[in-house]
Amino acid sequence: MKSITYKSAGVDIKEGERFVNLIKPLAGTTIRKEVLAGIGGFNALFAPDVTKYQNPVLVSSTDGVGTKLKIAFMLDKHDTVGIDLVAMAVNDIIVSGAEPLFFLDYFAAGRLNAKKAAQVIKGVAKGCREAECSLVGGETAEMPGFYNDGEYDLAGFAVGIVERDRIIDGSGIKAGDRIIGLASSGLHSNGFSLARKVIFDGLKLKCKSRINGLKKTVGEELLTPTRIYVRAIKTILKNFRIKGIAHITGGGLTGNIPRILPRGIKAVIERKKWDMPFIFRFIQDAGKISPGEMFRTFNCGIGMAIIVDRNDEGRIMQKLRQINQTAYIISEVENRKKDEESLLIV
Repeated sequence: MKSITYKSAGVDIKEGERFVNLIKPLAGTTIRKEVLAGIGGFNALFAPDVTKYQNPVLVSSTDGVGTKLKIAFMLDKHDTVGIDLVAMAVNDIIVSGAEPLFFLDYFAAGRLNAKKAAQVIKGVAKGCREAECSLVGGETAEMPGFYNDGEYDLAGFAVGIVERDRIIDGSGIKAGDRIIGLASSGLHSNGFSLARKVIFDGLKLKCKSRINGLKKTVGEELLTPTRIYVRAIKTILKNFRIKGIAHITGGGLTGNIPRILPRGIKAVIERKKWDMPFIFRFIQDAGKISPGEMFRTFNCGIGMAIIVDRNDEGRIMQKLRQINQTAYIISEVENRKKDEESLLIV
């Protein structure tokens, strides 16, 4: 048998080294002062300033981008899905009132293309800067024969910190409180299996197709990065109390808002309180999708929901306008009878 090398088996160590050298400067743009050692080592060292806390609690989250990656492959555009990756994790952390501290990524491909992979990490670094957390490391896996040529998978991991008595858990929510919906930037990173089936399988559209009502091509619209809400929530928390926060991801409004409601409480969402963005209406009409299916699959224009005391509602809305965060008062919390659902959309 002819001598076999790791490279001939499909794994190029030099390409991996090239990739690390390409991403080190990107990670460097995200480094907070607490980082002791990051990219390049066997692990990452982070020393949080615990003197700022009486009783600190660490908060963690992990997520991926899902089949939205298929759109990146179709467009051969890879510099935004990293933003989605960060967003899905840090948005889950901020719902507890925690400050994201650091982030790690996992990138896996059948054959590593350092230039393409670096574009992905460029997006990760941008997302980390927006979330004010550090990209401290990750893992790059080259697995020949495991993925189709030109394709890859992503996972992300984030850790944050919050004072124990400042944890937001929804326990203080009561009848009369108000739900403020923060606008999404589009589909974010959920519902893409259904969206792709309608747009590409049903309508036979291409990523470069244009339709009336969209300023972008179909592919560009679908690839719009997930909005990161960390700065907006941190700004509100400086001056106001938030009783509950729901990140509207898989399960939509129907599946996520009830997760933070105490027993005996229901949310009545008023559908007419915000304009559902065109892309959602287009998918709904083209796929003949029921309203109920839409609201449990997509965010439908609301990427984050915050529950506040009705006395703070006006001032919080004013603050959100000041930081250019589009928001809507979408619901009032009510007492729930034993046989009622915890969320109604009217």
